[in-house]
Amino acid sequence: MLARVNELLDRVLGDVVTRQPALDPRLAAACALLALALVVWRPAWRRTRHLVTIAHEGAHGVAALLSGRRLSGIRLHSDTSGLTVSRGRPTGPGMVATAFAGYVGPSLLGLVAAVVVARGYAIGALWVALLLLTLLLLQIRNFFGLYAVLLAGAAVFAVSWWGTEEVRVATAYVATCFLLLAGPRPVVELQQQRRSGRAAHSDADMLARLTRVSGTVWVGVFLLVTVAAALGGGWLLWAAAEV
Repeated sequence: MLARVNELLDRVLGDVVTRQPALDPRLAAACALLALALVVWRPAWRRTRHLVTIAHEGAHGVAALLSGRRLSGIRLHSDTSGLTVSRGRPTGPGMVATAFAGYVGPSLLGLVAAVVVARGYAIGALWVALLLLTLLLLQIRNFFGLYAVLLAGAAVFAVSWWGTEEVRVATAYVATCFLLLAGPRPVVELQQQRRSGRAAHSDADMLARLTRVSGTVWVGVFLLVTVAAALGGGWLLWAAAEV
């Protein structure tokens, strides 16, 4: 048993510290197009949006912890909504940071992933993603949330452990492009819901109550950050591709 654990750790450590060659530009473009299809094709989006929710709620949780709040738990729902509960002061910088992190979280995570992948550590990025999903799993407080995070983690592990090097690198590219491209869409959907009066308790409206800055302004900030991350991360990935 101990030998198997050591084998696993050696394999993971080797993957994390070993650089892989960049993808051919044509394959990199194909990965980006696949990620785009997962965002814009409605039947796919209804499923892949759960991944954005996982990153969204995870970002709320990280921001809560970093700002000194106590994280009570995270719930993920089958309608792609989620809820992160933390304890602490109901106002102040910590609460503002926690509320702000959700909609920009997936894009910023994608930007960090783009930096790592562009430097040649695509497979290492997959193992880090699995670690983050494992840590998130400890905070999930409902059955569907457990199912969603376990399914995502199982998929990442399967590719990381059994996939060929090219498959693993391509998967990291697709996942990174997906986070970058998917980030702005929930922000646009949020504003549409706000206009129809169906999002009175959204993160933007919570920020408006906390800061006395219009919720529409906060939606604009969300959109600016997510689009900037998509452009910056996309440039990093394309610049790293072999010519």
